[in-house]
Amino acid sequence: MTTDNNVSPVAGQIPGLWAQCRAPVLLTIVGGAIDTIGFIALLGFFTAHVTGNLVLAGAAFVKGGAGLWIKLGAIPLFIATVMVTKTWIDHCRQSHVTLGWLFVAEAVFLTGFMSAGLHFDPFRDPGASTLALTGGLGLMALAIRNTASKTLTKHISPSTMMTGNTTQFGIDLSNYVRQPSSENRQAVFKSGSIIVGFVAGAFLGAVLYMYIGFWSVLPFMLAVLHLASLSFRRQFI
Repeated sequence: MTTDNNVSPVAGQIPGLWAQCRAPVLLTIVGGAIDTIGFIALLGFFTAHVTGNLVLAGAAFVKGGAGLWIKLGAIPLFIATVMVTKTWIDHCRQSHVTLGWLFVAEAVFLTGFMSAGLHFDPFRDPGASTLALTGGLGLMALAIRNTASKTLTKHISPSTMMTGNTTQFGIDLSNYVRQPSSENRQAVFKSGSIIVGFVAGAFLGAVLYMYIGFWSVLPFMLAVLHLASLSFRRQFI
């Protein structure tokens, strides 16, 4: 596979700070929102956080309770989605086009997640097959996202795993306190904006779900399609 950079089409132009942060912030807003909507609606199922599902599965195994098979089944489903996505990436030639189509695929699965949720909500049984179907669609959407993050967009921070990003923010802040240079200030802004974006997405997703149910997925799905458009036009930073 040959690759090309997702950069501004104006040759030699250095992108501004917001242009560099726009895509990571939008990605984290979507990641935080979808994971929160799923967690609230699907009785504790994480669509973006495999670690959380493993912890909950362990707790359910020891303490009892329904839904253990769904949380354990999320792991092979996530891995299978990653494998298929990576295989497709390896057979594509232009990274900006590939990334654009991955965002489209993510939006398609988010649409399925929203549609299934609208049809089956409210969920009352954490072990129900309808919950597994709905959660699986959301999980596959964000598995595609995570595969892109590890392959095509390694230059930006992961948009669904905040432990590493919070650690990086602490490191950047420490560097800025010791040496308040322009470079360190920009590093603090970049890592801090990702955390703020995820928190904002989580709160926004929760509030929207309380008022409009699974329709709350729609604006975040449209944000992903906007990122797809940026990728196709080589404007994804």
